[in-house]
Amino acid sequence: MTEPTVRIMASADVAESAVIGHGCSIWHLAQVREDAQLGKDCIIGRGAYIGTGVILGDNCKVQNYALVYEPARLANGVFIGPAVVLTNDTYPRAINPDGTQKSAHDWEPVGVTIGEGASVGARAVCVAPVTIGAWATVAAGSVVVKDVPDYGLVAGVPARRIGWVGRAGVRLIPGIVGSQWVCPVTAQTYVETDGVLREVTQ
Repeated sequence: MTEPTVRIMASADVAESAVIGHGCSIWHLAQVREDAQLGKDCIIGRGAYIGTGVILGDNCKVQNYALVYEPARLANGVFIGPAVVLTNDTYPRAINPDGTQKSAHDWEPVGVTIGEGASVGARAVCVAPVTIGAWATVAAGSVVVKDVPDYGLVAGVPARRIGWVGRAGVRLIPGIVGSQWVCPVTAQTYVETDGVLREVTQ
């Protein structure tokens, strides 16, 4: 089902059973597989792949040549950078132990889950099953093999937390009190408790 306001390039391959929300754009050579669900105002870049049954919330951006394999789940406002890979097989093999070719019935796909507003930088790889917390940022080129907390900033191979980011995506700076962090863009204050960051509500 495709909304009438959707823009799909002629070279894109979109399955008839995919649900494409109002205002989405699907660019050249992108593929959206069967039963995938895109919320409203999503952008799928050139050559990107959205696997069978993958769910995207509203206002997601999947940049050029990113691969989002099923059963990934992306909340609203998620950014997937160019050439990112969200995997779905923890123990990949082309063949079974007896040498026969593996089929879809020989393994159970596992997905990557990404929270609201989170960003995954260019060429990063998220090895399923992992969860990327809300508003977190995965630095370009990282390999994520463990869950990332809300607002976490992770980098490296394997990725480790190197700081915190706020909703603006900018690295937080220490506040006046030792457990406080402040966004230099929005001035929003956050408090860290036992490795968990939360916004301070006014």
